[in-house]
Amino acid sequence: MIGMLDPVHLRSFLAVAQVRNFSEAARRLGLQQSTVSQHVRKLEDTAGRRLFVRDTHSVVPTPDGEAMVGFAQSVLDANERARRYFAGSQLRGRLRFGASEDFVSSRLPELLRDFVRRHADVDLELTVGLSAQLYEQQDAGELDLVLAKRRAGDDRGQLVWRDRLVWIGAPGWSADPAQPLPLIFYTPPSITRTAALEALERERRPWRVVCTSGSLSGLRAAALASLGVTVHARGLIPEGLAEIPLSFGLPALGDAEFVVRALRDGQRGPAAELAQAILASGDRLQRPAV
Repeated sequence: MIGMLDPVHLRSFLAVAQVRNFSEAARRLGLQQSTVSQHVRKLEDTAGRRLFVRDTHSVVPTPDGEAMVGFAQSVLDANERARRYFAGSQLRGRLRFGASEDFVSSRLPELLRDFVRRHADVDLELTVGLSAQLYEQQDAGELDLVLAKRRAGDDRGQLVWRDRLVWIGAPGWSADPAQPLPLIFYTPPSITRTAALEALERERRPWRVVCTSGSLSGLRAAALASLGVTVHARGLIPEGLAEIPLSFGLPALGDAEFVVRALRDGQRGPAAELAQAILASGDRLQRPAV
């Protein structure tokens, strides 16, 4: 019979599941890597199942590990609700929060709804935009907290999760290899646009931009109309679109890192509280609402 699931072990397990890396999970939690590894081993012993497949290059949840993600999140959510119920909310003030377009169809609205309900005295101001534009606003002092893709070479922010960038388009879409690849992009500056163009240039694959939009809804509409393909994080593919296999002659795009970044290091109050809620719910944010 399975024993009680230790919340400390579950928290370490979820951090590893989200970032797919023991060292990064340890940094996020402020623990030693050996401690995180020990927590995961103890959780595996408690469950009597192997939860990760590990080698020198990757950490991938097993089917039992994928199931444990949902159970772990439910246990930690229940603990947090109980803590907040009995502690009460003392948070007050203004919180200027920026979220990238990637999260328009995710479960971020649910997280923000819960945050506002718990902290009725916090004045939350939400800005939705492109990742690069949000960072520019934050650098100008206009946003207290940003949830977005991290720019290449930027080590600021706390990693929420790492995801693979993929080509997406309308189901059944196919490209004519004799013609330049038709592309649907965000307006620059755009992290995914830059990643795609650099990959295509490396492969010397001809391309042309057929649609430019400042919103995810615009990109989605153009892709659904089969005008071309675009690039998106695999865990956040918009409804109605599908991943285009690399066998269609498209180059690999690498990974994207989603981070939560505060305006100032050590920031406290509403920004710190929302950042912690996002870090604790990163795995849920990857699953679009249905």
